[in-house]
Amino acid sequence: MTQRTKMEKVPEIGIQDDPSLLKQPKAVWAVFFAGIIAFMGLGLVDPILPAIANQLNATQSEVSLLFTSYNAVMALAMLVTGIITSRIGIKRTLLAGTVIIAVFSALGGASSGVWEIIGMRGGWGLGNALFVATALTAIVTLSKSGNGKAVILYEAAVGLGISVGPLLGGWLGAMSWRGPFFGVAVLMVIAFIFLFTVMPKTAGQSANASKKTSLADPFRALKHRSLLVFGMSAALYNFGFFTLLAYAPFVLGLDEHGLGFVFLGWGILLAFTSVFMAPKLEQRVGTVKSMCWMLVLFGVLLAIMGIFTSTQWLLIACVIVAGALLGNNNTLITTAVMNATDVERSTASAAYSFLRFIGGAIAPFLAGKLAEIFNPHVPFIVGAVFVFLAASVIVWNKRHIRHVDIAERAA
Repeated sequence: MTQRTKMEKVPEIGIQDDPSLLKQPKAVWAVFFAGIIAFMGLGLVDPILPAIANQLNATQSEVSLLFTSYNAVMALAMLVTGIITSRIGIKRTLLAGTVIIAVFSALGGASSGVWEIIGMRGGWGLGNALFVATALTAIVTLSKSGNGKAVILYEAAVGLGISVGPLLGGWLGAMSWRGPFFGVAVLMVIAFIFLFTVMPKTAGQSANASKKTSLADPFRALKHRSLLVFGMSAALYNFGFFTLLAYAPFVLGLDEHGLGFVFLGWGILLAFTSVFMAPKLEQRVGTVKSMCWMLVLFGVLLAIMGIFTSTQWLLIACVIVAGALLGNNNTLITTAVMNATDVERSTASAAYSFLRFIGGAIAPFLAGKLAEIFNPHVPFIVGAVFVFLAASVIVWNKRHIRHVDIAERAA
């Protein structure tokens, strides 16, 4: 009788604890739509990289420092996002991030030299760190549909922002390379107003909100082998990701409009797969195994781009197809990190993001230098090697992360 009663109650529990992805509190949607605007900033600048190099007499490696300074500051700032959030709250941290992004993107647009822009991008990275780390924590904490669906919602915001950004950046960049910088500033003002008016002051606060985190907490979190494995893999994977994002525009041979449309296609596939395909892979194949396959396929794609760098149509096709692989992998690895340990989500996110963006800081400058020293093929080949190493880290440490699939099935 007891067994029958338990069996009858299972469906009811599932319905209550696993609502639709679209049934979210108003605060979640506030962060979601602000996130779309925030992530437009990454793709908005991409189509104008060659224009900045030409008009400011800068080399490819110098222009690539726009990504390096951005990601380096972001990586370091991730270590203090938890400290700031635990003291001023989620809403104020998000608002502070939007203000900093708006100010430094506007200053970047007003700059007169490439090194000034590089410095302003560093400030932009600080704002983005506050926003990105806190947005993920806010959505996961506030969502009523579990970690998996909350991560999908977050990655949807990332994908939509990244996909629309290049098209808008190409349009504004065709007028002036300064246009996208000022465009980001205006968009972040809109995001600020939206968050300020819609998101409740106490949104995301919990019973543990009074607990203050310290600078040492993210480093303590990395003592968890599973979190360290995913962080190291993400750092290596980001070498390939930012080689594609920061270096490909220089070899595609397209103007601002052309680059905008190519990366629009890339972003659409990234958004679509992160929301619709990645969850199916998690269910049918498993998070860890799917992640390995996506990394291997992305490595192969970069190798093809390295071999056929002078074949424009193939390069364009590879960039667009890469969006599908990156969308899947971003959702898979973010979901895995959220289920990797029992460490507080904001601390786990800070620790993982610190390692992740270190790879993103080194890769753009390295790609530009390799192209200058050797030839245009080498950056893609080196990026492929790093992505294969990312897959190897997952495989070699599989026994330390297999619990992620069990946690995901139980969620």
